[in-house]
Amino acid sequence: MKTDSLFYKLFQQAPELVLELAGIEPTGAENYQFRSEEIKQTAFRLDGVLIPPLDKPSLPLIFVEVQYQVDRSFYSRFFCEIFFYLHQNQPVHPWRAVVFYPTRNIETDGELHYSALLESQQVQRLYLEDLDNKPSQQVRVRLIQLINEDNRQAPEVARTLIQAIEKGELLADNKTQILEMIETILVYKFPKLSREEILKMLGYNDISLKQTRYYQDAYAEGQQVGQQVGQQVGEAKLILRQLTRRFGVLGENTKNQIKDLNIVQLEMLGEALLDFSTHEDLENWLQG
Repeated sequence: MKTDSLFYKLFQQAPELVLELAGIEPTGAENYQFRSEEIKQTAFRLDGVLIPPLDKPSLPLIFVEVQYQVDRSFYSRFFCEIFFYLHQNQPVHPWRAVVFYPTRNIETDGELHYSALLESQQVQRLYLEDLDNKPSQQVRVRLIQLINEDNRQAPEVARTLIQAIEKGELLADNKTQILEMIETILVYKFPKLSREEILKMLGYNDISLKQTRYYQDAYAEGQQVGQQVGQQVGEAKLILRQLTRRFGVLGENTKNQIKDLNIVQLEMLGEALLDFSTHEDLENWLQG
């Protein structure tokens, strides 16, 4: 569900990762903030903007987009968002744009109207397939590889990554955060599995599982399961009502997909639907 949300979570944790992958000089990267930005009086929203500190005007403002779906109007919308933002905010920094694609065949042709921008140094397109099967000592690069991994191979890749972290073969600046991110990635990849099933998939046996903070969190969550189920059902009903008002009667398959979402995914959908303009936008989100 909505793979780009995993990337944005990762970029919030480590803004310097975008600069590193794009080959942008990382000096001062620790001062960047990664956030989404609403563009006033338009239907546009920039999902990811790396904002440097005001006292470092030489650092670039970086617009980040993760594009996992074929979208014929992507470049026209993306550049409109950028230039609206520049017009409204008048930032003191130069700007760059970085677009992440899983593969080259997802990208649509923007050469007709935007060739000058696409060929300039201000816009960089990164294809995550280029990272496939390339060993890296950067643990967050390995997380990106895991996000892009085929679901059939993802559990084994995740277990190997955890073992490398536990043995000290990979340096993790925040071990707990990294392990939580691995778990989150598998939750997104296998949304029908329980949290305990995910943890066992990652290699925790019954004894070691009970010793982890993850199990303790899961146990605590279990104490509130009745409340969460009620909240999940209520959230799903509200979203279905909003979508029906917007797009008319929804198909049974679509409604069932929405009812099967967990509470976190429902909250994400509730936010995302504000940007939907067609029923196809909803279907693309559910398939993302």
